[in-house]
Formats: sequence, C-alpha cells, structure tokens
Amino acid sequence: MTSSRDSRADQVPDLLGLSGTGPVWGMASDDLNATLLVWPGGHELSEHTNDERDVLLVVLDGHAVVVVDGEEHALAAGNALLIERGRSRSVRAGAEGVRYLSVHTRRHGLQIEGLPAGG
Repeated sequence: MTSSRDSRADQVPDLLGLSGTGPVWGMASDDLNATLLVWPGGHELSEHTNDERDVLLVVLDGHAVVVVDGEEHALAAGNALLIERGRSRSVRAGAEGVRYLSVHTRRHGLQIEGLPAGG
C-alpha cells in the first residue's frame, strides 16, 4: 500500500495511480483535510454519523452507493455528494470497486477545557 499524509499544498499526486486499499493518500492544511479512499468491489463502510462537520465525497473512479439518512445515492466517477454534519451515512463500493476523495474542514487536536484554577 502506498500511503502518505502531507501538509504541503504544493504536492501534486497522481490520485488515479496510487494503489492500495482503504485510506491510501491524504493532504491537510491548517483548515482543510482531504483523504483518498479506495475500496474493492462490495466493500461496505457501516452507517455512522459525523456530528462535527460537513463532508464532501468526490468519486474519481468506479461506483458506490452512499446512503444518507436512509436515502440511497448512486455515485459514479465525476459525481460529488455533500453530506451535512449530523446526517448518518454508509458507503458500499460497486462491483468493480470505488476510489473517492473525502474532504472536510480539519479536525484539530483535542482541547482540555474547564480545568479548575491551579489544578
């Protein structure tokens, strides 16, 4: 598997040429995070909810069915789907698999709040 996480915006990767399964490439700036995910035919990501941020999925190759709050969206190369925060989603790769970008605002490190003074 080829994998890299780079915070440099001047990198120009060949997203269609990367091999592997799962998250195979990523890039982040101070504000934005992008991850390339590659799944074989029939692979399914179980339903989950992102309560913190909107997510944009952009299919680069193959097909997938994305279910958002019970509504199915058939996506193919060149399609994009915006999934608003708080909505449940699952992703099922088509028979030949799927390669897509997941893009959202960057998550920053956990912050501990509300500690008592002096403690």
